[in-house]
Amino acid sequence: MLRWARACKALHGALSLGRPSSARMPETLRSSSGGGRGDAEPRPLPLSYKLLDGEATLPAIVLLHGLFGSKTNFNSIAKALVLQTGRRVLTIDARNHGNSPHSPDVSYEAMSQDLQDLLPRLGLAPCVLIGHSMGGKTGMLLALQRPELVDRLIPVDISPVTHTSLSHFSTYVAAMKAVDIPDELPLSCARKLADEQLSRVVQNLAVRQFLLTNLVEVHGRLGWRVNLDALAQHMDQILAFPQRQESYSGPTLFLIGGDSTFVQPSHHPEMKRLFPWAQMQTVPNAGHWVHADRPQDFVAAVKGFLA
Repeated sequence: MLRWARACKALHGALSLGRPSSARMPETLRSSSGGGRGDAEPRPLPLSYKLLDGEATLPAIVLLHGLFGSKTNFNSIAKALVLQTGRRVLTIDARNHGNSPHSPDVSYEAMSQDLQDLLPRLGLAPCVLIGHSMGGKTGMLLALQRPELVDRLIPVDISPVTHTSLSHFSTYVAAMKAVDIPDELPLSCARKLADEQLSRVVQNLAVRQFLLTNLVEVHGRLGWRVNLDALAQHMDQILAFPQRQESYSGPTLFLIGGDSTFVQPSHHPEMKRLFPWAQMQTVPNAGHWVHADRPQDFVAAVKGFLA
């Protein structure tokens, strides 16, 4: 391990000394596409997804990740849900995340439109829609706009309100954009260097490791697979929730991390107004990433809600 660390440090030093102008910020790998803010209606993007097979007569489970995440966040959860419920399970990369295309439009209306296109095309509507954080807001909006597509809804540690106290997400984006890596540095060393640079701003190791899952190499190019430019410009849209008058009358479970502060008692009236049949369940000893902190309790809560 020490030899590996010294090799990375030596290589970084050699590259820096040999080519002082070669250091650069990792690029965003996919150029922007899709509907811009001037479009009358958001244009759906062809999202990347993975479908695990199960009983076709039961509504499929659809898992939506949060900000900076990807469908791989739910790999083990998806497999467990297939085994324990017998249902098909779909995991999806949201636009501007994972392997899905990039777009300057980061609105929840656009992300909902992507699902309105994808789910019927895959024959998975109506579905059980489970969304964490940003994915939960997307799921809630879809249920309000197109209730016929959603059999049951589970927003995970999120509520349908504007979250004004989450400025650290913008800090994460700025820190990722500021990462400076020499072109020739191998990915393993580059990841270590990026971690060192992020640690100046993001002290939590688990959060840094999560953010660094977005640093990838494709065809010899190192870059962030999440669209940092779009997120930086429109973070206010991600933290907000569209104003809606209609309600969703289907079964709804707000699954909340016991150690998280994302869902506040002051949010409850709006949660009940938009989702009058909603239940609330707290998962003890779980933070915001409920499915990662307490995976067995998460799966048990989903199973109980579907029973």
